[in-house]
Amino acid sequence: MIFAVFSHKGNRITEVSVSGHAGYAPKGEDIVCASVTSALQTVVNGITEVLKIPADVQVEENKITCTLPDSSQEGAAQALLQALYLQLSLLKEDYPKTITLKNLEV
Repeated sequence: MIFAVFSHKGNRITEVSVSGHAGYAPKGEDIVCASVTSALQTVVNGITEVLKIPADVQVEENKITCTLPDSSQEGAAQALLQALYLQLSLLKEDYPKTITLKNLEV
């Protein structure tokens, strides 16, 4: 199961953390894991490399966390994070036993 947690302050997403494995297919053949990884990498690279926002990105075994700085009110970063949430929601609809989404108010 992939666990994606989106932390919010008001209507601003401040952090996204994604961990686990979908378990849809064997490692290296899992289209759900590949889809989630690709979407997450695109969003994190968009925030850090394209928008040049100094987000704190932590990469661990089976877990990636991206935390936006408090001073960042970048609308484009919020659009990217909302698009990530939408993409993961759509994947969850198609593969319901592979992804769990959670919203936290911090």
